[in-house]
Amino acid sequence: MPLRRAVPAVALLAALATVPALPVTASAAAPPAPSAARTADIRITEGQVREAAPGGSILYPSVTSCLTVTVRLRGGGLVGAHASLFQVPGEYRSDAILPALRRQVGDRRVTAVEVRGAVGAWYPGYLTKAIESYGEGEEVPSPTHPDPAGVAEAVARGLGQPRDRVTVEDVPDGDIRVR
Repeated sequence: MPLRRAVPAVALLAALATVPALPVTASAAAPPAPSAARTADIRITEGQVREAAPGGSILYPSVTSCLTVTVRLRGGGLVGAHASLFQVPGEYRSDAILPALRRQVGDRRVTAVEVRGAVGAWYPGYLTKAIESYGEGEEVPSPTHPDPAGVAEAVARGLGQPRDRVTVEDVPDGDIRVR
């Protein structure tokens, strides 16, 4: 039998140091833990557009005079927008929220679009021309009655989706959670 040279202890320790260690509670056969993005709420405040991974959910906090628009994707993900009647500094205006949401969705397959919030406070045209965009002397239209059909049509057009894919629900003030 040929003789083998002994490996110096320093070389052996250096080689072992490059092998990644498993956490104390993990085993090689255990499946990976679900990612935090899949189990945590994605919080979307006024004027923001964000996305939740499949299995995740969206929290729209303090919806009083706002509309929320949630796009359900074929793979189970959610893309949401929190449209505000008045622009929050640094965030999207109401007439920019649907184009931003459409860009975020991209060419992914949409299964449904859910609009929830203060439907009676919204003139559907605010989704194409924000209150802030009216000049001095221009009359800002105001809703005379809740118009869920008009809001649904404006959202469908803004997102390039069929009208029958969009539902609208007037909800009381408070947080809205979509799973």
